[in-house]
Amino acid sequence: MSVAGGVTVGVAVRRLGSEASVGYGDAVFHTASIVKVDILAALLLGAQDAGRRLTARERTYAAAMIESSDNDSASALWRDIGGADGLNAVNERFGLTRTTGGDGPRWGLTRTTAADQLVLLGQVFGARSELNETSRTYLQGLMGRIVPGQDWGVSAADGSGWALKNGWMPRDTTGLWVVNSIGRVTAGGDGYLVAALSSGNPTKEQGIALVEEAARSAVSAYGRRA
Repeated sequence: MSVAGGVTVGVAVRRLGSEASVGYGDAVFHTASIVKVDILAALLLGAQDAGRRLTARERTYAAAMIESSDNDSASALWRDIGGADGLNAVNERFGLTRTTGGDGPRWGLTRTTAADQLVLLGQVFGARSELNETSRTYLQGLMGRIVPGQDWGVSAADGSGWALKNGWMPRDTTGLWVVNSIGRVTAGGDGYLVAALSSGNPTKEQGIALVEEAARSAVSAYGRRA
């Protein structure tokens, strides 16, 4: 995997049903819109704790936030879960140790690592989860219906089906791009959880190419290791 000077990348992968993972890089990244998976997971866990289902309003916002990455919907649900404090509390239950919610309304500036995103994906797609089966199935379904044009990223490593969420944003201070992709992919008949995060990309397109290469390389390396 080739990484240009000034660009940082982190990737982590594990096969579904296995606790063993492989990864590259230990950097901390801003999440951009991949945090929307975490926001919805927090909302679903809160609803579980209260013994209720999501309201029609919450479901409308959740679908728009995940399927088409609608930011206004994310902001509404960010407020509903209690912002960074709510996210951090849920992530402690999920087992994320290096993820910190963004300040105030700035959910996209949540900070995380590829390894932590792999833990989050385990909560969404694994059986050993704080989320019950109904919550996991719902979130997985939304991640499998990403609108055309936003379905790049870890799907590059997939042979037959995927469920993902991507994030992308230019930094105001530098103009360089954060480009991230997380999700479940299928390769060689096996399911894999993959998180590919990057920063310092000169363009969004270069960032997409990098996380796609990282996803393919990580799944291939895991297969050789197994």
